[in-house]
Amino acid sequence: MPNTDSAKLAAGKHAAALVENGMHVGLGTGSTTAFALEELGRRIREEGLSVVGTPTSSASERMARRVGIPLVSLDEVDRLDIALDGADEVDPDLNLIKGRGAAHTREKIVASLADRFVVLADESKLVERLGVRAPVPVEVLPMAAHPVERALARLGGAAVLRMGQRKDGPVVTDQGFWILDVTFEGIDDPDGLNAAIKQLPGVLDHGLFVHLASDVIVGQENGTYRVISTDDST
Repeated sequence: MPNTDSAKLAAGKHAAALVENGMHVGLGTGSTTAFALEELGRRIREEGLSVVGTPTSSASERMARRVGIPLVSLDEVDRLDIALDGADEVDPDLNLIKGRGAAHTREKIVASLADRFVVLADESKLVERLGVRAPVPVEVLPMAAHPVERALARLGGAAVLRMGQRKDGPVVTDQGFWILDVTFEGIDDPDGLNAAIKQLPGVLDHGLFVHLASDVIVGQENGTYRVISTDDST
């Protein structure tokens, strides 16, 4: 197993260990969270763990069904006990950039409903300032893509329409929107940028997750992990 997979496995297994009987769990999307879902499925089968999950994407829904996690929609629950998800970048205040899997809008809704939002990452995702490596994905109504692109340029961002890798044309989200990947080359004011992008007409949501994470589980290459909490980051 490559070292990165060892780190992801360590983070995923610890995250799954935080889930207790009777919990409603937000099920994130991505390669690191997949290890947590696999472990939750194992605990359900082998330990008799009784939980229900709410997926953040069609991909996490398919995986949850495959590993045997019972599912409920947000129509059926008012809150979640815990949500587990990955991140593309994590800053010292536990603000995030998410959305490489184009599921960030649903992920943000699920995270906001959770009493505890636990982020799974490896060391490569930790940065001193958001935006130094990962672009901010902005989910946009197709007809508004060009006006939003121009508005993002005025905010200092260079936007590129995300294109499909195995199909012609743009990536289409579960909501039927397009994704603009926006490079800012370092974000000094995540709160301000969060508000500025969100208010642009034609934008559904974006991949800046500000003041949502409660803990970050950082998997290590040697198969161990460490935990950073909001108390540690202040």
